[in-house]
Amino acid sequence: MDFLRPVTWEEALAAKAERPDALPIQGGTDVMVELNFDARRPAALLDLGPVRELATWEPLPDGSVRVGAGVPYARLIGELGDRLPGLAQAARTVGSPQIRNRGTVGGNLGAASPAGDAHPPLLAAGAVYEVESAARGVRSIPATEFYLGVKRNALRADELIRAFRLPPVAGPQYFSKIGTRNAMVIAVCSFSIALFPGERRVGTGLGSAAPTPLRAYAAEEFLADAADWDGDLDEAVAGRFGELVGAAASPIDDVRGTAEYRRHALGVMARRTLTWAWNDHRKGALECA
Repeated sequence: MDFLRPVTWEEALAAKAERPDALPIQGGTDVMVELNFDARRPAALLDLGPVRELATWEPLPDGSVRVGAGVPYARLIGELGDRLPGLAQAARTVGSPQIRNRGTVGGNLGAASPAGDAHPPLLAAGAVYEVESAARGVRSIPATEFYLGVKRNALRADELIRAFRLPPVAGPQYFSKIGTRNAMVIAVCSFSIALFPGERRVGTGLGSAAPTPLRAYAAEEFLADAADWDGDLDEAVAGRFGELVGAAASPIDDVRGTAEYRRHALGVMARRTLTWAWNDHRKGALECA
């Protein structure tokens, strides 16, 4: 196995163009586990850790935030918790402090696991992913078009993930996750919600609930139409929203949980996170009145 260690982004792109079979790693928190258990044996590893361009973030003129693929979870929590609340909540559930200091959203995206904790809040908030190749330059992929199957994404063989962009926070965001214990656990299922009160719109993200992370479009459309955005949340509306979220899933039975349990749990998490988000929304509206 070859080990490639570029220092600049240009060198990284050139290395990936020359060796499209090289597996990129950032923190290595997923890849090294697979190597240790001999579950994967790539021809080469492309270590992106030294590439400083990937470890920065910046606010953009339109109010959105651009975050390099190499910014670790710990920095997302500490530096971007107010700008990216849903993603920061999810980051707090990732592994241990050691893993949060090394693991990155870029790694989550590259692995494209349906259970990745970053995917639901990115979907709910409307993220866009920047990828680049030496031959074709940069292209932007909406989160909804990035996941193609179990651990399969829309990257071409010579492309690397450069950054992700999230629009300005327009309302409350929440993330919820169920595991077989409280920490250091892969999600049995997870759910994220983002409210956009000014547009009377809601975003959702489901994890560990289908071959890919996904949104519950029917639930989003129902809530946008049925909710009284100027009033309190109706319990019947919340209940129906939860049912539609559960119905959007196509989970499997495995060692972490049954499909039936996952659908039920998603409905519960959807109702709870919607209630939390709606309470924040109404509190903010009353304070501004």
